[in-house]
Amino acid sequence: MWFAPFTVPPAPGSRTRFSPAHTTQPTLSAGQIAHNLAMTVSTRRQAKRAARREARRALPLWRRLLPTWRVTLGTLTALLLLAVGAFAVLYVIVPVPDPNAHAVAQNNIYLYSDGTTEIAHTGAVNRTDVTIDQIPLDTQHAVVSAEDRTFYRNRGIDLKGMVRAGWNTLIGKGMQGGSTITQQYVKNYYLTQDQTISRKGRELFIALKVDQQRDKKEILAGYLNSSYFGRGAYGIQSAAHAYYGVDVSGLTVAQGAYLAALLQAPSAYDVKTAKPANREKAIARWNYALDGMVQLGFLKAADRAATTFPEPIDPQPATGLAGQAGYLVGVADDYLTSTGIIDAPTLKAGGWRITTTFDKPRQDAFTKAVQQELTGELDPKARPTTDTDVRVAGASVEPATGRVVAVYGGADYAKQPYNDALRQDNQIGSTFKPIDLAAGLIAQHTLDGRPITPETRYDGTSERPVTGGPTPYAPPNEDNVDYGNITLRYAMVKSVNSVYAQEGVDAGLARVRETAVKLGIPDNVPGMDPANTSMTLGTATPSALDLAGAYAAIANHGQAHTPWSVLKLERANAGSGSIDVPKMPEHTPTDALDRTTADTVTDVLRDVVSPRGTGAAALDLGRPAAGKTGTTDSNLSAWFAGFTPELTTTVGLFRENPKTHAKEPLAGTAGLTRINGGTFPTRIWTAYMTDALDGTAVQQFDLQTGRGNGSQYTWPTGSASASATPSATPGPTAGSAPPSSAPAPTGPAPAKPTATGEPTPAPVVPSPQAPLPTPTQDQPTATARPTPTRPPKPTTQPTATAPPVSGTATPPAVP
Repeated sequence: MWFAPFTVPPAPGSRTRFSPAHTTQPTLSAGQIAHNLAMTVSTRRQAKRAARREARRALPLWRRLLPTWRVTLGTLTALLLLAVGAFAVLYVIVPVPDPNAHAVAQNNIYLYSDGTTEIAHTGAVNRTDVTIDQIPLDTQHAVVSAEDRTFYRNRGIDLKGMVRAGWNTLIGKGMQGGSTITQQYVKNYYLTQDQTISRKGRELFIALKVDQQRDKKEILAGYLNSSYFGRGAYGIQSAAHAYYGVDVSGLTVAQGAYLAALLQAPSAYDVKTAKPANREKAIARWNYALDGMVQLGFLKAADRAATTFPEPIDPQPATGLAGQAGYLVGVADDYLTSTGIIDAPTLKAGGWRITTTFDKPRQDAFTKAVQQELTGELDPKARPTTDTDVRVAGASVEPATGRVVAVYGGADYAKQPYNDALRQDNQIGSTFKPIDLAAGLIAQHTLDGRPITPETRYDGTSERPVTGGPTPYAPPNEDNVDYGNITLRYAMVKSVNSVYAQEGVDAGLARVRETAVKLGIPDNVPGMDPANTSMTLGTATPSALDLAGAYAAIANHGQAHTPWSVLKLERANAGSGSIDVPKMPEHTPTDALDRTTADTVTDVLRDVVSPRGTGAAALDLGRPAAGKTGTTDSNLSAWFAGFTPELTTTVGLFRENPKTHAKEPLAGTAGLTRINGGTFPTRIWTAYMTDALDGTAVQQFDLQTGRGNGSQYTWPTGSASASATPSATPGPTAGSAPPSSAPAPTGPAPAKPTATGEPTPAPVVPSPQAPLPTPTQDQPTATARPTPTRPPKPTTQPTATAPPVSGTATPPAVP
């Protein structure tokens, strides 16, 4: 492009020298000059842009897709300005609300399954506010150490903590909140427990404002007064009374640290009622709080080292929970919180109407059965060392639905505020053997390649060493009886320890454990370690409710339901007039066992409830039933778990020192030298089931075992060297009067018979469960047990062999 030359005009009055050039070049105006300069700059810019475009076109495709630094910087700047503006607007428009209605919370109302009969009123807020000066400084520091170590320096929120919690959640370390003490206080005092983004957003802005408007002491006091600590205690003052029976000002460093630990999981971390796994977590959280106090400079290392765990006092019963009410409320609460339907603080805040699955007539029948069959037989004055502190755990579940219709957690919640129906610290003994059998049927073959069926033969010699197990194990049979070469069916009927210890190893201990878990035994209870051979004989410690659920799955042809105890949950919303109805879980069964396996186990368990089985006392029910007795080492517990086609019930018996909570032997209870599962537990089961099923039609078992529709086993009278195939007898018939077994004898144990001997069998009586057997020589029969020194309560009881008891497991559990 051509630009005309130009000259600067001479100043006025000056003399101008002219030349030929001056006469040929035009003079430009100032506007023209400016225009020419602008065109030059624009041209240069266009050239540069064109050059950049050409350079960018030369780059690889992936690089051309990335924004330039100018675009990136501009976008980030715009977003930052937008975020700052939005934050400022929200900070201004989100107000600090009035306190929520928690301070005037209503009671909870618990109802039986009919929806009208009341079980109990509970849930009134138990709280007494205190000032920060009344709370020991060590307790304040323990709470800060456990819940928010940046509390004294953050501004109400902790961005680093929130990012860290979010990252830990994303990488699989569990759901973490990252909330500060201020945020938790805002949630408790001003907002709700709803897990929504809008609530979390409001919590953030209100926490910032509260931190600006109040000092740290006031915030910490408000948090400690509004938090839930378990045992129905809201606030640190109520918690101090609930757990240690003192005012908050009297708390020690160790006690304050434990209350601080409870804030993370109030109900689960109550070490007096917690399951074993949760007790370990609670103590770990207590240690975490104390170690943090040292790190933050609140506690000297020497004082920390000298601190021991402060065991809290026993839970004190709430008003209105006497009798069975407290236990039923406990089962319902445990179900609601453990399934995540509602959290413990929201439940305890009150206002809920809870319709449970418990049937009042059946609940009353359970209580009556315990009083009639056990309590009436005890004489604490005459036998103060054996007839005191005897306790019963029980649960009753519908196999087809998993609905819990009754539980027995103790005699009176006002006197014994421990729910024995939920505790997981009593071994279940030989009630575990059906699980061994089921696992063996799944495995199909023994270690030496023989098929595993109910008719597979094993060596029933007492104290026979188990082969192939991970640990040495040679359990004795009851009274050290040798049974010789017997079938798995007969070994179940007589509860022969040596047989099922080996059969469980043949099935594979890992498979036995997997089968137990599928049926409903919790995988975290003690005694479920496949590294110990003794697991085969019931070292596991599920609760009575857990065990009822497992047996219900067998009764339901292998379809397992997790036992559930709440039909409906609702709360009136006073502000809006609406009704809050949380969504309840679907009760869809899982495939625990295939039908043939489950029905085969049921078929074998039917033979346990027979004149010669350990569950003979259950014949008094007068309708088809199946079950298994269990008695543990040192006679520390005794069980009967059984079912009819429509109802499954478990009953456990044990003794516990009320002060130390140590287990004590049942031997001597009611004047008997030994309490087996076939005595009081089976009698209680039978009495309860008789009333619970009264007026209902008798149902027959519908079994698909692969060998006919559940034919009965024929009782042998000969030696072990006879035919390997037992003869069958017809199925159950109704109408005859069934017998029941006598209590355990008080005399000496019978002499140990030889495997090939032919002792005279005890008399048998035909019944709806097992017709009079045809004499065969299929299995050996143990010597009849001596007559008890005290006659049994039912005068028609035969002297049937009771379940075995062992004495060498580590820790062994036996029939």
